[in-house]
Amino acid sequence: MAQEIKDLIAKIQQEGIQAAEEQAAQIKAEAERGSLKIISEAKIQAQRIIEQANNQARKLDDSTQAALKQAGRDLLISLRQEIISMLDRLIKLDLRQVLTAEELSGIIATLIKNAPLSLGSQIIVSLNKQDKDKLEQGFLRKLVEATKKPIVLKSADGIDSGFVISFDAGKSIFDFSGQALSDYICGRFRPELNKILNPG
Repeated sequence: MAQEIKDLIAKIQQEGIQAAEEQAAQIKAEAERGSLKIISEAKIQAQRIIEQANNQARKLDDSTQAALKQAGRDLLISLRQEIISMLDRLIKLDLRQVLTAEELSGIIATLIKNAPLSLGSQIIVSLNKQDKDKLEQGFLRKLVEATKKPIVLKSADGIDSGFVISFDAGKSIFDFSGQALSDYICGRFRPELNKILNPG
């Protein structure tokens, strides 16, 4: 009887240990499955974060490249404008120095002497006040005598150098003002300037 009890206790212990081992194995397997799932989800999440970071980096790089290209274009445009503006100022300054009253009198005389008689009767020459005053001191009388044409000198506020001439009492004009000559000269230089500033 005692032996039977011992055997029964041993059997119960054996079954308990076996059940505990099975339960432990089951818990371990569930834990492993859970940890694999967590690792898998973490890898997916990490991959997603990396892809988002790469996309943002590409967008930032594209945006930076576009901004740099635009900044380069803006710089070239402003440089071109500054060079043209400087060229315009230099030409105007030079024209003021070159187009003295004496030079103007020679140019105007040549234009009037070579103008066809059919252009009209009254000739109007508009210039700045200083040049007008100088030309009236002797040039006008000589020119009227030489051409036998009525010539009127007028001062014009908008003319800093050069002159504007009309052969039909102001109905039409030929513009030889400093601004018109400067625009013409700058216009001749602009294509070459664009080639220099746009080598590609």
